[in-house]
Amino acid sequence: MTDFDVHRARAETPGCAEVVHLNNAGSSLPPARVTDTVVEYLREEALTGGYEQAAATVERMNGVYASAARLVGAGPHDIALTDNATRSWQAIFYALPFAAGDRILTAESEYASNVISFLQIAKRTGAIVEVVENDESGQLDVEDLKRRVDGDVKLIAVSHVPTQGGLVNPAEEIGAVAREAGIPFLLDACQSAGQIDLDVARLNCDALSVTGRKYLRGPRGTGFLYAHPRLRERVEPAMLDLHSAAWTAPESYEVDPTAKMFEVWERDHAALHGLGAAIDYALEWGMPAIEARVAALAEKLRDALREIPGVRVHDQGTRKCGIVTFSVAKTPSQEVKQRLTAARINVSVTEAMSAQFDFVARDLPPLVRSSVHYFNTEDEIALLVGEIAKLA
Repeated sequence: MTDFDVHRARAETPGCAEVVHLNNAGSSLPPARVTDTVVEYLREEALTGGYEQAAATVERMNGVYASAARLVGAGPHDIALTDNATRSWQAIFYALPFAAGDRILTAESEYASNVISFLQIAKRTGAIVEVVENDESGQLDVEDLKRRVDGDVKLIAVSHVPTQGGLVNPAEEIGAVAREAGIPFLLDACQSAGQIDLDVARLNCDALSVTGRKYLRGPRGTGFLYAHPRLRERVEPAMLDLHSAAWTAPESYEVDPTAKMFEVWERDHAALHGLGAAIDYALEWGMPAIEARVAALAEKLRDALREIPGVRVHDQGTRKCGIVTFSVAKTPSQEVKQRLTAARINVSVTEAMSAQFDFVARDLPPLVRSSVHYFNTEDEIALLVGEIAKLA
């Protein structure tokens, strides 16, 4: 961790002077460059007009597509800019056709928003939601996945990094199974983009959804979607407008062949330029360097928490990331959070409503979620650990 210029990262992040921010899996602190980009765009827009400012910055907006593509190893035509990861994910999911008896395979650790969509489609169509078992480490069991794959499986959809723990699901292996079987693979990278080096070719995913506000350190209300051409060729979005499709004659239309088929006309241009600035900032640091530092800081935090009597770390998986979940005996997690907030330490609490399959299977209480980023320091980790030791 000594090779990472933490001093520079903190100097370029004004919020570091105000709080110990360990809630990066919720919404991270933006670098000054991101905030400046959004504010400057809004000021220009206020002076020249919204349409006029958009027209004057077309090339800059094209650069946002290029940057997002570079982040995940795709082409600009494979990228749609959206307002969050959930909308990105839903744009793909609700474009897929399902019928009675079709099976959707997902993980025990899957996120609530995704599962609610599965259940809604199952209720509408008679499709079946099937949960793949975990292996002994707590990650999705790829061998069980292979056993379940047959002609009735129409989708494999998994969260790369679950919201409720440090687990990193084996996306590359899952993607290989899906690719061999010819089944669409939808990967939710909401928590992994910005902390893990992603490459859609290596992941073998047909679609990947990303948010801006978490580890990418972008503005809230931003995100993007990667959609492979092989998937775009076989689906039509559930909703279209005059941006995602062209009205070619009084009774006909033509869908945009690029990933823009999943976009809408009206969007927050200032925030999307801010997203581009955030992605460029991450790329300057280098995703391998970010991933290494985040993982090392998180492991340091896990080791320190395990040394405190009465504290239990709940993270699973062979591979772990920057999210660390724990509970304190005899102290509810919401109370732990309140005590930390009073000490100007930001964390969050994750509960069963976010991941019912996992919480029920492991009989988990609400968990304190501390999520580190590369601008955090060993001293900040020590502050958190000290506060938890007082409580325990």
